[in-house]
Amino acid sequence: MLLVDDEPHLLDALRRTLRARFDITTATSGAEAIEVLKQKGPFAVLVSDLRMPGTGGLEVLRQARGLAPDTTRVLLTGKADLESAIAIVNEGAIFRFLTKPCPPEVLLQTLEASVEQNRLVTAERVLLEQTLRGSVKALTDILALVSPAAFGRAMRAQTIISRLAKQCAIAPAWPAEMAAMLSQIGHVVLPPQTLDKVYHGDPLREDEHAMVQRMPALVEELLGNIPRLEPVREILRYQQKNYDGTGLPDENVHGVAIPWGSRALRVILDYDVLEARGMPPALALETVRGRAGCYDPAIVDMLGHTGDGTLEALENLVREVEVRELKPGMVLADDVKTFKGLLLVARGQEVNSGLIQRLQNFDAEVGVKQPLRIALR
Repeated sequence: MLLVDDEPHLLDALRRTLRARFDITTATSGAEAIEVLKQKGPFAVLVSDLRMPGTGGLEVLRQARGLAPDTTRVLLTGKADLESAIAIVNEGAIFRFLTKPCPPEVLLQTLEASVEQNRLVTAERVLLEQTLRGSVKALTDILALVSPAAFGRAMRAQTIISRLAKQCAIAPAWPAEMAAMLSQIGHVVLPPQTLDKVYHGDPLREDEHAMVQRMPALVEELLGNIPRLEPVREILRYQQKNYDGTGLPDENVHGVAIPWGSRALRVILDYDVLEARGMPPALALETVRGRAGCYDPAIVDMLGHTGDGTLEALENLVREVEVRELKPGMVLADDVKTFKGLLLVARGQEVNSGLIQRLQNFDAEVGVKQPLRIALR
């Protein structure tokens, strides 16, 4: 753990008290603490004094929250600072606060509770990043085999929504990212001809429209057995809801009351349909802007000002390669098809070793149209 105080003798006393139980690092100023966090972090626990010359404890705690969000933060303060400490607690910047002088037994109990809190937070993150993502990956791998077009759309949506979430400071971003990955999972039940119409935004027959309308309920049933996906399921539930409140589900919800991930998916997926029809990115964006009431204007504006080239990532810096030249990490700029027109992989998908082997097998058996177009990153 990292202890921060501008009184060296207090740090020495704390080190003597705690060194038998914890691995201790100290800093005698806020600026030093922030540098230590950057160079030696993350720590399980950060204990910081509130009032220090220069960079105070409040700034240390705020920056620590951004640099190492899993670190449990504890505030050490004098009684005169209680009002400030309470304000910091209410902001959610710390786990506990202690007043000086602090009895050793209270300090030990608090730090042990802080270590346990860090363990729980870390375990939760591992569950989300490994267990849940593993489950989602298994589902999307099946989607990739059954419907390359739907899988490609899901991966493109996930790429864009990740960048938008970062630009909009959405935290945590994982529910929106997972929702994007799973947004097309219901398409596994659609016949190929219907799926092709959905992919290109073509008109549907009445029976086809009914099948598409049933997909949200199917997805809800499918994902209902996976724990911790409640926020993802909520995003998917409202992904067809318009910003003005029209659309599905038929509930009195509109505007920012609709989950951010749902609002983002609503515009991203419709934009992707327009691109699938062959529209240039600029025209597709203007078409989206012209649909009054459908989308969150702030998200549309952000989509149009992505400085990293999100909308044109597959349009610029493209080169051509043969199947034998594919390498993991490349991104396909165009759909990959056999000579008979069978879609094997949709544009936007990142190449991995399994995909390379699959394309090599198809090339040997039925032939793959080459050269392939790869987007450079």
